[in-house]
Amino acid sequence: MNNMTDRLFKKKDIAAMLHEAGTSNGGLKRTLSVGNLVTLGIGAIVGTGIFVITGQAAADYAGPALTLSFLISALACVLAGLCYAEFAAMIPVSGSVYSYSYATMGELPAWFIGWTLVLEYLFACSSVAVGWSGYMLSLLNGWGIGLPAQLTQSTFEHLPDGQWVLTGSLINFPAVFIVALVSAFLLGGIKQSAFINNIIVVVKVAVILLFIGFGMSYIDTANWHPYIPENTGEYGRYGWSGILRGAGVVFYAYLGFDALSTAAQETRNPQKDMPRGILISLLVCAVLYILVTTVLTGMVNYKELHVDAPIALAIDSAGEALAWLSPFIKLGALAGLSSVILVMMLGQSRIYYAISKDGLIPPSLSKVNSKSGTPLNATVLAFILTALFAGLFPLHVLTELVSIGTLMAFAIVCLSIVVLRKTHPELKRPFRVPFTPFLPLLGAAICILQMVSLPWNTWLRLILWTAAGLVIYFGYGWRHSRLHR
Repeated sequence: MNNMTDRLFKKKDIAAMLHEAGTSNGGLKRTLSVGNLVTLGIGAIVGTGIFVITGQAAADYAGPALTLSFLISALACVLAGLCYAEFAAMIPVSGSVYSYSYATMGELPAWFIGWTLVLEYLFACSSVAVGWSGYMLSLLNGWGIGLPAQLTQSTFEHLPDGQWVLTGSLINFPAVFIVALVSAFLLGGIKQSAFINNIIVVVKVAVILLFIGFGMSYIDTANWHPYIPENTGEYGRYGWSGILRGAGVVFYAYLGFDALSTAAQETRNPQKDMPRGILISLLVCAVLYILVTTVLTGMVNYKELHVDAPIALAIDSAGEALAWLSPFIKLGALAGLSSVILVMMLGQSRIYYAISKDGLIPPSLSKVNSKSGTPLNATVLAFILTALFAGLFPLHVLTELVSIGTLMAFAIVCLSIVVLRKTHPELKRPFRVPFTPFLPLLGAAICILQMVSLPWNTWLRLILWTAAGLVIYFGYGWRHSRLHR
């Protein structure tokens, strides 16, 4: 029994991890600068949270007080971001929290968090693709172009009473299309992907600033009253519990800096550039989220915002005065959501790559294309799985799963910092979280509080996902782990 426990919790040697990453680099190319990291972070963070989830979270949970939800999530993200920055500077390897957990807590906890990261990135990519589909259809309708209903909706729908039903649609084709297009860019290499992302980020930030600037003139302050709608008697439906649930739902909007840490092994100077990239992108995006939410709930009553394209709705509500801005907003949203998919797909493929390098999933997924320097098979797998979920399932089911996976990952990162300070105080830390253990423990507590606020159905899906992961680990990873061979 002791031997089995020792094996399950055996840790990877940090010095060996750093040596492997610093010498061979696994075939990955170090091409990213701090500027690339900041734009990758903004590219991943500013997207679904602004263009899609703001409307649904305001309509269903927090009302105009969604700004407070974003503030709570931003606080948790800053605390988690500090912990990520310490880890990314100290252990600059691909794999994000999975790699950090392997070094601090052992193989089984690392597999658990790696499997949770797969959930996080897979459903994040899928949900953003569904949001992209909503904006594309809105834009096409504005141009008088309509697509058949059988190709524009999810195949399945989940009703409030818990039942799954068929919608009559074959597949959400626009969602599948954008996943395929982004995957093609990623196969061209990290440098090409970063360049495309830089252009997209400039476009979408400009569009967001246009919305904030012009939208402020059309705010009706009556839409902010009551600022915190009265709770309906059900936990999470408005009131302070709704603000907390809203914070949990929108939390995954800040997922981008986690994706950033998966690219540490492709960064020129990760010890210095990773902390800067994570914290700068996070702070910029938190300000943009709060401003957009304020303007959005001021232009449209929160009860009307349960749509896939809330900013487009807000612009349309202003009538002819802002009609000229509507196509720019929709194009900016499409560009913005595309960059989120790009960075999420990048992060997802690097998670597969890192886990495969350790032997816990088939070794073919760590194969790197010698010309482009990208994990070829891992990227193709990410495309297949993301396209499948984006085409078959509705937005609200996908987003709730992403939130709980993200919150769990962030909580584990915060706790791991405290553990590693005790177990490996001698490690070189180019960046250190101040006021440890207070700030990391506070970050973990806020994340756990938001997890508790999520619906029971979300927890049930997480439990089922975890059970499937354990079957894969004990069925394959246990026998093929490089650490034990």
